[in-house]
Amino acid sequence: MNAVLTESENNGSVSLVWETICNIDELVPNIGARALLGDTQIALFKVDDNVYAIDAYDPFSEAAVLSRGIVGDLKSEIVVASPIYKQHFSLKTGICIEDPSVNVKAYAVRVVDNMVQLGYEPKD
Repeated sequence: MNAVLTESENNGSVSLVWETICNIDELVPNIGARALLGDTQIALFKVDDNVYAIDAYDPFSEAAVLSRGIVGDLKSEIVVASPIYKQHFSLKTGICIEDPSVNVKAYAVRVVDNMVQLGYEPKD
């Protein structure tokens, strides 16, 4: 489901734009889903009562495959394992567990009236 609502919210010193992506019921627990935020491919995950969003692009394999990865817990961190080379990315921060110098973008997520919304900084 593509965006149907965009609104701005000032979150401290950073103004976020919130874009509706899908209904939370469309997300299967512990299974990734891919969505578009503009032209950017996003990987969405519903784990327990939380929804996480990171870029779908895996910098190691140079392919948008992270939505197809396996969700798990590694070193007390909720992660997704890339299906290609198996690096683990934190769903909270986007940081690679095996190589913290590498990361993917993690997005602010909220659920409003059962609709999953992603927050991002607007481009000037």
